[in-house]
Amino acid sequence: MARDGIDAIGELPDDRGWDLAALYDPDPDRPGTSYVRHGGFLYDAGHFDAEFFGLSAREALTTDPQQRLLLTTAWEALENAAIDPTSLRGSRTAVFAGSMMHDYAPRVHTVPDGLEGYLITGNTSSVVSGRVAYVLGLTGPAVTVDTGCSSSLVTTHLAVQSLRLGECDLALSGGVTVMATPEMFVEFSRLRGLAPDGRCKPFSVTADGTAWSEGVGMLVLKRLSDALRHGHTVHALVRGTAVNSDGASNGLSAPSGPAQERVLRAALADAGLSEADVDAVEAHGTGTRLGDPIEARALLAVHGPQRARSLLVGSVKSNIGHTQAAAGVAGILKMVHAMRDGVLPRILHLTEPSPHVDWESGRVTPLAEDTPWPETGLPRRVGVSSFGISGTNAHVILEQALEPAPAAAPRPTSAVPLLLSARSAEALREQAGRLAERLRPDRVGLLDAGFTLATGRARFEHRAAVLGRDRDSLVHGLDALAEGGSAPGTVVGSPCRDTGPVLLFPGQGTQWTGMATGLLESSPVFAGHMAACQDAMAPYVDWNLGDVLTDADALLRVDVVQPALWAVMVSLAGLWRAHGVRPAAVVGHSQGEIAAATVAGALSLDDGARIVTLRSRALRALSGTGRMLSVGLPRAAVEESMARWGEELSVAAVNGPRSTVVSGAVQAVEQFAAALVAEDIRATLLPVDYASHSAQVELLRAELRELLAPVTPMAAEVPFHSTVTGGPVDTTGLDADYWYRNLRATVEFEATVRGLVVAGHTTFLESSPHPVLAGGVRQILEDHQEDHDGGGVVLETLKRDDGDADRFLLAVAEAAVHGVDVHWNGLFDDARSVGLPTYPFRQQRYWMLPTAASGPVAGHPMLDSVVQLAGGGLVATCRLSLARHPWLAEHEVRGTVLLPGAAFVELALHAGERAGLPVLDELVLESPLVLPERGETELQIAIGETDPGTLAMYARSAPDAPWTRYATGTLRAAGSAGATLAEWPPAGAEEIDLDGEYARLDERGYEYGPAFQGLRRAWRLGAERWAEVELPVDPGRFGLHPALLDTALHPLLLDAGDAPVRLPFSWSGVALHAVGATALRVRLSPQGNDSFAVALADAAGEAVATISALALRPWGLCGRGRRAWTGRCTGWTGCRLRGGPPRRSWTRRSWTWPGRRKHWRGSASFWAPTTRRRRTGP
Repeated sequence: MARDGIDAIGELPDDRGWDLAALYDPDPDRPGTSYVRHGGFLYDAGHFDAEFFGLSAREALTTDPQQRLLLTTAWEALENAAIDPTSLRGSRTAVFAGSMMHDYAPRVHTVPDGLEGYLITGNTSSVVSGRVAYVLGLTGPAVTVDTGCSSSLVTTHLAVQSLRLGECDLALSGGVTVMATPEMFVEFSRLRGLAPDGRCKPFSVTADGTAWSEGVGMLVLKRLSDALRHGHTVHALVRGTAVNSDGASNGLSAPSGPAQERVLRAALADAGLSEADVDAVEAHGTGTRLGDPIEARALLAVHGPQRARSLLVGSVKSNIGHTQAAAGVAGILKMVHAMRDGVLPRILHLTEPSPHVDWESGRVTPLAEDTPWPETGLPRRVGVSSFGISGTNAHVILEQALEPAPAAAPRPTSAVPLLLSARSAEALREQAGRLAERLRPDRVGLLDAGFTLATGRARFEHRAAVLGRDRDSLVHGLDALAEGGSAPGTVVGSPCRDTGPVLLFPGQGTQWTGMATGLLESSPVFAGHMAACQDAMAPYVDWNLGDVLTDADALLRVDVVQPALWAVMVSLAGLWRAHGVRPAAVVGHSQGEIAAATVAGALSLDDGARIVTLRSRALRALSGTGRMLSVGLPRAAVEESMARWGEELSVAAVNGPRSTVVSGAVQAVEQFAAALVAEDIRATLLPVDYASHSAQVELLRAELRELLAPVTPMAAEVPFHSTVTGGPVDTTGLDADYWYRNLRATVEFEATVRGLVVAGHTTFLESSPHPVLAGGVRQILEDHQEDHDGGGVVLETLKRDDGDADRFLLAVAEAAVHGVDVHWNGLFDDARSVGLPTYPFRQQRYWMLPTAASGPVAGHPMLDSVVQLAGGGLVATCRLSLARHPWLAEHEVRGTVLLPGAAFVELALHAGERAGLPVLDELVLESPLVLPERGETELQIAIGETDPGTLAMYARSAPDAPWTRYATGTLRAAGSAGATLAEWPPAGAEEIDLDGEYARLDERGYEYGPAFQGLRRAWRLGAERWAEVELPVDPGRFGLHPALLDTALHPLLLDAGDAPVRLPFSWSGVALHAVGATALRVRLSPQGNDSFAVALADAAGEAVATISALALRPWGLCGRGRRAWTGRCTGWTGCRLRGGPPRRSWTRRSWTWPGRRKHWRGSASFWAPTTRRRRTGP
């Protein structure tokens, strides 16, 4: 921004509840106003990813946005440093945070229900730093600094000291400023301290005041030796720091030149430098007529004399304004970039240097133009200054970091993995899109990008990996991922919640010609393990592994294929171990148990080689005597089907719920296979010519016991789960007899795996040339998931005809994506960390709107804000609660507190008036709005949402809840004059006895409290009803108080007998002719179909309001159904009194409410019936 000469100043924000029209006044003598309407603002300061950082919506809303911004920025700073923030949990990492504005919560005089518990932690200055330490789990010092505008530079000083003293191993330092109120503008307007155009003009003849701005910045600091040892990119060095105070100077808030000189010299001394060693200074430079000359004179006094070249002075405040507590870190960030670029950015708005400074007295020059950094043969050095209003001064000297020797970017020799993860699928896709755009230009090395992502990013629930050998394939994969698609080399998944993978080692049948030869040629680690296996087998075989792996005929021999498979499986496990994968358990299938026991440490490599070579050689005696058959049925069904063959067939292996292997004599197996196929049952003959796990093996018992007698089993290092016994075993018993039983007994693979799954293992990794066990394990996992929550995954290593390094790397990526802990460092030799896009936070806006200590913000007792939209519409908002509006608790219908329909009308009329559409042409209530006993309901009124004059009213019960529409309607601009009710009471009318009427209404379900019991007299005149009503509560600043309008409709409920509860459903032609009424004359005239015309007048008969048509609807037909009416939600509490029926005592006023008869006693205050006339006609 500074390099490009950008002016970032903008208009005051319009979404913080500031009354911008009332705030601005060009007259600086106007109290309570600002003559400035521009500044530097973080317009998205209220946005935050609460879910990512573990805050509820309520806590996020209550928490000062400065805490949220600093937390977000700390995460991004660590990612920019290629440090995984989650890796710091429990580390001696310090947080030093500058913060001086704390006006977020104090604006809210009425705290919304449910938010009180977060106010202290969300708005206390100490928690600005403490929140970062808490969320990231950092155990070093956490200190919030408030020295005014020098705060963030002081944090750098403290961080450096803490590192030097060994208090911490890494430090975060920075600052944040967000102005939740315009008070800084108002106060400094009163002091005439602001530039009228909202722009700082440091050291310029045109300097006319400072410009308030917002900002946030965070630095990651380490001791240089630690940073180099850990391979971090070092952007700059902190050579020296100093902090002091003005002391008893010429004024508490006035800058002190001598103090500034002292802090400059102290920083030089701390750095071990002379004045001439510093090339430039990033000045405090606020653009004030008092402060800038004082600072310039201090610089001239310290740096000006006897310099061979000028000290160049700049100020980022000319670009972004004065960011207050973030000003110091802003200056550091600017100068780090400037040192890297080799250009000192100019001061914007510097037309001519200030005449109040004697620039000729020394060699100090303000930067009027972008200037190449002077070439001195020494590292570039710059000082950064900040001075606080309290008198605390800070100065930091930065030095150019040593550039590493230029080297060509390492070129990939195999596929490069790019690892991504996020808290949500949407964020994962966005991250892929950002990364694709970063890599598309050929400016970032692929290995460097892979290294940065693998070692410097956190791992979350949603994961992906993209592998490719070149830029085009990687970008193609990222693009596909960003669009929600797939591409070759792209893996997507989520981690399983277990302790690590279970390694699976299959028996014979996974071999293929050329298996693993690609790895043998490209992976020294794999080749080394294969060589060790070859050496261990050498005493027993006369062939070489490298030869037989590509010899199809050799692999047909049991005495070759089994040892070869053993060597490959053991070597693959070694390669997995080299990538950091440690098995939680091992399981082998048939001869695969030899590999499993070797990998577990139960057998030495020599003993494993002895068993697999000698046993397979013995099996040659059985060649041609048997067959084996894989059947797609459960074990019980297979046993039933093969019963007629008797002992000729055996169940050789149970691989899964629907996978069983049968072995036996050749003719019997082939007949059984034909019978199954005839019944359309899957039956596949396996490519072996002997029947292991059958009675035929018993011929080899004595020979095997003799050949394997020297085997010396050991206690395993990894749990060994036996498929002979179906569970874990003591591996010291894996002697010669066990290895005979391993060949003879049924392979209880399903039982073994099922036991592991029940024990909590959900990640299985098949270490083989081709997966054959994966299908059965997936069936077991699926069966388990039907009865239990959770998932599972089966991972594969190599595949038939796909066994090179790229295939293994894809398997490693799949493992990582599914939560296996993988070490990647060995893949990225000579790679370095580079700048890549940081986490794509899924932010929502959390901002508590201000409330006034007395009186409404939006000119109405219930509304919080009314915003005119640029497109011509209007949105009004309010927060309804029984705590804020206690009288609403008295509108209860069948035990449920409802927002009166009259309140919908009142709010719609007021919003329409603000939109220039004062007549409510129509309003239809779609559903009753239930008000909870505690908490708030947010209501929003949208006018002109679809067409001019349209109206919609929405509500929700929590900030993160979805909006529900409750009413729709239309508004219009003009109305006719209302009817007067001068003749009163009307001639010939019959007065209605109201004694006990509210008690009878209560029994019918209209459970009104005192505010809604204002019906004083009523009359009948034919089908019409006439009445006098009064308002028992303060009318406030309502147009027509909803309680009074609701009471005016009560005559419609009289003489209804046992008729069902009826509620207002639609209103037409509602016009308000006068406001502020506390008493009304009422005429209700039937229009047919339970619809009435309503005329309301004051005590003199002058029109107050008219309603062309009001329609009532029975209880069961209101809204979306009876579900909306369930649950009791009242504004009082009930108690049982001794000696009587249940009673409820109303204590909100002087009323009491005894029993279900509800006779009211006590006194009430009434107000004189005064009204204010209102024009609604043309």
